[in-house]
Formats: sequence, C-alpha cells, structure tokens
Amino acid sequence: MRIALFPGSFDPFTIGHKDVVLASLELFDKVIIAVGYNSSKKGLLSTEGRLAIIEESIADLKANGSNIEVISYTGLTVDACRKANARFIIRGVRTTADFEMESVIAQANKRLCPEISTVFLNASNENSFVSSTIVRDIVLNGGDPSEFMSPGADIYKYLNN
Repeated sequence: MRIALFPGSFDPFTIGHKDVVLASLELFDKVIIAVGYNSSKKGLLSTEGRLAIIEESIADLKANGSNIEVISYTGLTVDACRKANARFIIRGVRTTADFEMESVIAQANKRLCPEISTVFLNASNENSFVSSTIVRDIVLNGGDPSEFMSPGADIYKYLNN
C-alpha cells in the first residue's frame, strides 16, 4: 500500500490544501493529513480546531470512499512517517520560492530517512494563490474567508481566544 503523509500547520486548512489532497489521492492508496505542533508558534487555531476544520473540509471525500486519515504530531516529520508507515511526504508548492524552501527540507528529510521520498504537488490554478496567511489576515480583520475554505468548514467556531 502506498501511504503518503501530508504534513503542515494548516492554520487553517484551505481550498488550496484540499486541492493538494485531491491530487495526492490520484497517486497514493492512503493520504494522512498530519497537523504538526510547534510550541514556539501561537496559531490562530488550536491543534484541535485545525483537526476539526480539516475533518469538516474532507468529509465529502471520506463519504465518497477516499482513504484519508487526519492526525496531529510533534517532533520530526520523518518520525511521523515511520510511525504511520508512510514512505512519501507530500508538499504543496505555489511558487518557485516555495519550491526552493521545500527542496531544502526534502533534502534534509532524505538524509535523515533515506527510505522516505518527498513529492511536490501544486494546487489547481484557480486556487494556487490561496494561503493560510491570507485566510488568517482576512479573519483577523473581520472579513469573510469562506470562499477560501471548503464548504462546511467554519473557522469562527474554532478561533483561539
């Protein structure tokens, strides 16, 4: 079984992230969306809120039989891969700057764990500009981020206070 881990902070999970998941499902038997925890960052959403929004965002995919799991993890991504029996890391890239940064991380991960490969995937053209940063800025300034998130994913239920 080809298992891939799609790690990220997902603060919050956007339609761009979902596009990457959709592309991943074409390549892998199982996709694990893994919310990484970084104690040095104060996010807009708690880990629990991020997990809930992801579950809301992918409910339609799961209902259609897609093999997707949502987890949280701490520590190294390669260790999360080992624990999940994933041999692939999925990284979404939007720009050449994203690719350059992600390429360096992929090289370090390969050195740490040679049996795990990183696969770079793009969001669809219409969603390639969407980022969690944009959505956070919209939310923090009182705007409506719904067009950048999956239907049914209500970020306002999960905001940190």
